Amino acid sequence: MKAAQSGAPLAAALETFGAWFLAILWILPLAYALWAAIHPSAYSARFVLDAPLTLDNFARAWTAAPFARYFLNTFLLVTMILGAQLVLCTLAAYAFARFTFAGREIAFLLVLLQLMIMPDVLIVENYQSMSALGLVDTIPAIGLPYMASAFGIFLLRQTFKTVPRELDEAARVEGAGPLQVLLKVYVPLAKPIYIAYGLVSVSYHWNNFLWPLIITNSVNTRPLTVGLQIFASSDQGIDWSVITAATLMTSAPLLIAFLLFQRQFVQSFMRAGIR
Repeated sequence: MKAAQSGAPLAAALETFGAWFLAILWILPLAYALWAAIHPSAYSARFVLDAPLTLDNFARAWTAAPFARYFLNTFLLVTMILGAQLVLCTLAAYAFARFTFAGREIAFLLVLLQLMIMPDVLIVENYQSMSALGLVDTIPAIGLPYMASAFGIFLLRQTFKTVPRELDEAARVEGAGPLQVLLKVYVPLAKPIYIAYGLVSVSYHWNNFLWPLIITNSVNTRPLTVGLQIFASSDQGIDWSVITAATLMTSAPLLIAFLLFQRQFVQSFMRAGIR
């Protein structure tokens, strides 16, 4: 008993050390990018405490590429995808959680099967489909393959199944139809889950690179990830300080959103537990 009690502080100390070690490893690339971005290019690899500070790298990066257009394209893309996902996933999850119909279990297993298939495997088929629809080099072409999210359906189904049936029945007694019950009972109770899922979806599609790179060909449709890759390519002749400034500009919205919604994000997934 005493040995177990004496080992507890050591285990806590090791956990604390491990957490700090991982945190330092995570923040080191960001710290270096920040250093290089706010110092002249001559100091991008020289860590001198009295090095002069400058914001000129951000101005040069902004004017060297159409980042305003890239930001607009990315905002339109993630908004379109998230809006479609919330509608489709909510309706599908509600049907799987509360309705009984022929083939429900098989259909849900097919949805779960989608979780096991990497999106990159379907790139050729997706490209052929977008080409047949005449949507190549358009923002909808980037978003269409992701609008029906198996993860979103699964997450919301698990959440809806935890809603007491008494609330459902009480709403129906009051004369509410299935859609009204969904909007007035289930959706409000699942608000934390919607916030968590929204952050995950926006983060993923904000950073998605391979599929947008393949399906887009022009500035008018490229998102930030593709635009940044072209901007940072070796033939552009851009120095490292400007590249890190551009990287910070493109990642800043996500970092700010995470810092603002960090508590809601963690609490939402703690509530979402698999039941």
